[in-house]
Amino acid sequence: MTISYCDTIILSDLHLGSEMSRARDALRLLQRHYFERLILLGDIFCDLNFGRLKKDHWRLLSHIRKLSNPKRGIEVVWVEGNHDRGLSLVMSHLVGIKVYQQYAWEYRGVRHLAVHGHQFDRFLTDNALLGGLASAAFLLLQKLDFRQQRLSKLVDRLDTRWRRHSSKVAAGALAHARTHNAQRVFCGHTHQAMHLAEDGVEYFNTGCWIQATATFITVDEQGVQIHEYDQRSDDCNSGQERGDPAAEVVEFPGTAGLLGDAEYETVYS
Repeated sequence: MTISYCDTIILSDLHLGSEMSRARDALRLLQRHYFERLILLGDIFCDLNFGRLKKDHWRLLSHIRKLSNPKRGIEVVWVEGNHDRGLSLVMSHLVGIKVYQQYAWEYRGVRHLAVHGHQFDRFLTDNALLGGLASAAFLLLQKLDFRQQRLSKLVDRLDTRWRRHSSKVAAGALAHARTHNAQRVFCGHTHQAMHLAEDGVEYFNTGCWIQATATFITVDEQGVQIHEYDQRSDDCNSGQERGDPAAEVVEFPGTAGLLGDAEYETVYS
């Protein structure tokens, strides 16, 4: 088992409660890394129905709670996504971490900004009711789908392409980063891992944990990298610079338990 070190791990769109959620793999990922900061970049949950949570989902939440213990010296950050609304206050008590609308920090003199990204999805913001109905229908499809959820995964990918919201979220995030003097901005929401650079600002999307390819981001001395989780080796691709000759950093194209009160705030380091 390879255990890697990085300063920050960012992952999003776990959709706990969904039939497609790869919570078990996400738990293995966290167990195989040492890190100073963990950012859960929104849509950690699927909806308000706790009854949908499976044993693997609760195990992941339990591990996150252990990571948030001050004795471990790990900063655990939860940035709220559109699917987390109504759950954040409750679950932040249960898991023991703060919830933010957006989160900013500095690492090696570079200002970083994390925001889920639904704020830049005009279709979602302009059609909230329709979006809610679509989410309910998608959950029903997952229930009816076969075990491997191939149809559900296909529908999720087609939805991203049809709305073209990957490029729209990226454009909105880049503009938002400039207004907050950030050199790097991170989003989830679109379920499509991506890296773009424009006018001195870099945009990274974490992808998701409900597709056949699960992705996450690390920030360390080598910079920012998008990785694929490798289920076949029961480990993850953590990059050649980490000493694993079989591992490879993923290149993505630039196109198409209670611990006190939860706090909603925007942090500007």
